[in-house]
Amino acid sequence: MTRLRAVLLASAIASFMCLLFSGTENAAVASTDHQARGIRAHTGGPAQASRLKASKRRSAKRPAAIEGVLLKDLTTGQTLFEQRADQPMSPASLTKIMTAIVILEEADLEDQVTVSRHAAAARRLKLHLKPGQVLPLRGLLEAMLIRSANDACLAAAEHVGGDEDSFVTKMNAKAQAMGLTSTHFRNACGFDMDEHVSTARDLATLTEYAMANATFAAIVKEPAAVIRTIDPRRTFIARTTNRLLGVIDGAVGVKTGYTRKAGRCLIALVRKEDKELLLVLLNTRQRWRTAKNLIHYGLRAQASPLNTASR
Repeated sequence: MTRLRAVLLASAIASFMCLLFSGTENAAVASTDHQARGIRAHTGGPAQASRLKASKRRSAKRPAAIEGVLLKDLTTGQTLFEQRADQPMSPASLTKIMTAIVILEEADLEDQVTVSRHAAAARRLKLHLKPGQVLPLRGLLEAMLIRSANDACLAAAEHVGGDEDSFVTKMNAKAQAMGLTSTHFRNACGFDMDEHVSTARDLATLTEYAMANATFAAIVKEPAAVIRTIDPRRTFIARTTNRLLGVIDGAVGVKTGYTRKAGRCLIALVRKEDKELLLVLLNTRQRWRTAKNLIHYGLRAQASPLNTASR
């Protein structure tokens, strides 16, 4: 009997020790799980951490919040509003205004243009032209001004200049002849490059000059254009990137632009009542809202201009 009690006592002690160690281990695991949950709650978990990193990367690449603005009443020659109008900035596809001027003044729009591999491989907005396709130069001009098609722009520039570099030389010569002292081009279509710059004031002068050309003025006010190859096996529809056309009464052009470095850019021309307003926006975050507000201001403005202190 004594031996039986001893066996039972030993068994009870062993069971107690197992329970004790089991409870300690469970407590340790629970504590570890709680700490892990606390860490995940603090960091937001892998997915949130990844999103935060992505957000930081995107924020770092945004263009600096520096806007170049010029609003001018062309009927009086009066500047109604300006902000950093003389600061050189990336002009994005507003570049194509100068490209169009050189094409119009140095080439025949009835020329037949064969699309090169280099032109067909252009980035971003494009008509999706194929190497070897043949189009009239007029159609390429319409595509680059209305749709801002880079493949059409490059094909036209290569045709007129022989190659893009030679064409850009013509662009810079024209800028110098026009007195655009703060403007310099490095490519025909407006891609981001060092020293590819202009100012709101220079671009306003450039646009006034371009709008005096009847063909240019007729193209930039169109909401769309139908462009056909010479064969004619292929038809392209080029729809405007200018959201003011058909929305702002009296809007007759002119050109949009965007790159990561340049931000959102716009040149708008509005003819209404006794006013003709020219607006240039460079690197603006609220392109359409800002444009509408400034145009409405310009239509109401009287003789005294509103200017900002900083330029």
